[in-house]
Amino acid sequence: MTTGRRSAGLSGVRNRLSGVRIDLHTHSTASDGTLSPSAVIEAAADSRLDVIGLTDHDSAAGWAQAADAAAANGIMLVPGMEVSTKHAGAGVHLLAYLADPAYPFLDEELALILQGREARLAAVLEKLRDAGIDITEDEVRRQADPSPAIGRPHIADVLVAKGVVGDRSEAFDRLLDSGQRGYVERYAAPTAAMIRLVTQAGGAAVIAHPWGRGSRRVLDLATLTGLREAGLVGLEVDHQDHSREDRGTLRGMAAELDLVVTGASDFHGDGKVDHELGCNLTAPAELERLLAAAAANAAASGRGVPEVVRP
Repeated sequence: MTTGRRSAGLSGVRNRLSGVRIDLHTHSTASDGTLSPSAVIEAAADSRLDVIGLTDHDSAAGWAQAADAAAANGIMLVPGMEVSTKHAGAGVHLLAYLADPAYPFLDEELALILQGREARLAAVLEKLRDAGIDITEDEVRRQADPSPAIGRPHIADVLVAKGVVGDRSEAFDRLLDSGQRGYVERYAAPTAAMIRLVTQAGGAAVIAHPWGRGSRRVLDLATLTGLREAGLVGLEVDHQDHSREDRGTLRGMAAELDLVVTGASDFHGDGKVDHELGCNLTAPAELERLLAAAAANAAASGRGVPEVVRP
């Protein structure tokens, strides 16, 4: 995928964003989605989306294919990744948009995270076998191919195929979530440190589903204030994991901290129910703010960074 210095000027982008449909959080087979990067883009076009963010876990492996498909389908692509971090003992997922994945310190952390995924795989499978479930590493690797980010969803898909569980949700609820028989901790970067790395790499950091899953208990206003000082740009407020009340509270916190508010599907293809493309959207004005923050960070970093693919 072509990289370069991004201009801070957004007049051309602004003219194209009025009234468009924007979904900034999706996954492909480059991590734990079930559609290839190009197929995600084609599905976005079929869903009448105008702007899509491809944010595979801990990897930029799908960007080049997605960029080609976006150009062919007239879709604006915002390259990103969803990075595993940890704060106060809880997992916090960070959406890193338009950061240079070759920035050495970011690249080193991403390598450690992927190594942690590899190390956890064998440990999880051993626990499952101890529980009487026949599952092998080869089966999971075949399921995960071509993803460099092997994760619990790939294990869950093998369990579904074997008839052990009915779907991914049941696999997590019964076996893979924290407290269950197959759960194993893995390495994740400290949240504030990763926000700084994303910023130094010329990108913009947004917390994914901040009040979904285990991150809710650690992401209060005081914590978000500190993360804002570390360089946090936004919060993913409109997400299926958030109730209407949660969304209202998070929107108010974002306003108090002058953070960008995003919305997205967290689409995984067949891997996640009730997360259809476009089920939550980002307002055009908020995307403008996100792109402006990324452009400012890119200019400050002086690095070659990924470009938004514009139709």
